[in-house]
Amino acid sequence: MHEMALAESILTTLQEQARRQHYTRVRTVWLEIGPLASVEEQSLRFSFDVVVKGTLADGARLEIETSPAQAWCLQCCKSVAVARRFDACPECGGHQLQMTSGDELRIKELEVD
Repeated sequence: MHEMALAESILTTLQEQARRQHYTRVRTVWLEIGPLASVEEQSLRFSFDVVVKGTLADGARLEIETSPAQAWCLQCCKSVAVARRFDACPECGGHQLQMTSGDELRIKELEVD
């Protein structure tokens, strides 16, 4: 369950940013997660709630958005949407795709005091 490690990493980032930007409480965290990031949303929500107990993010709401996965097709020279790794290009059916997004997890926005 790597979601616990991800939640700890998110908290570390929140604490570092709180020191730099002088906020004391986090009310909402918006995350953007790619469909290829292998993150189980419910596990991440549970892990986040456990990890932030007693911290500046205790009780913070976690909003999760899924970003689309994209790849560059080397055969038809187009950026295409894909659902999974190793999918065929939806334009030409080729399999020479270079993934350009879809495996990221990033903090998109914060609501803080």
